[in-house]
Amino acid sequence: MKIAIIGYSGSGKSTLAKRLAGERCIAPFYLDRVHFLPNWVEREPEEAREMVRAEMAKPDWVIDGNYSYLLREERLHDADEIIWLNYPRLTCLIRALRRNRDFRGKTRDSVADGCIERMNWEFAWWILYKGRTRAYIRGYRTIVQRYPEKTAIIRNDRALTRYLANRK
Repeated sequence: MKIAIIGYSGSGKSTLAKRLAGERCIAPFYLDRVHFLPNWVEREPEEAREMVRAEMAKPDWVIDGNYSYLLREERLHDADEIIWLNYPRLTCLIRALRRNRDFRGKTRDSVADGCIERMNWEFAWWILYKGRTRAYIRGYRTIVQRYPEKTAIIRNDRALTRYLANRK
């Protein structure tokens, strides 16, 4: 089974990826770990794409992330299932703030070693506005239109619970 998880910052992509990968006894593949090197330095694009290609060559994967330059079209095409976490802005901001509180001074599993958890106004603004421009929303909707038979749109935790219960 190949699963692509997409969605807004703070929506729970990494948490869901960890859960679904654990159910399949495989490691989740976090695109933030690919995109960033320690200290939030961006990796060279071609090196990052090669890492994604290697993961996609496996028979089963759970890939968490949105980065279009990291073979998004190929990931979505190859995925058996696409999950779009389309949570409200405020929910995402609250989750990001809680994550910052819980991991302050630490590195999460879903980012590169040495990327210390941080929250600043720029990231909050991204969660609330810049990451939700018409172009981003149109991009997600295009994915749903292109792959309706294999895309689940999850808008809240209740819907996620229902979705997870129905897929077993």
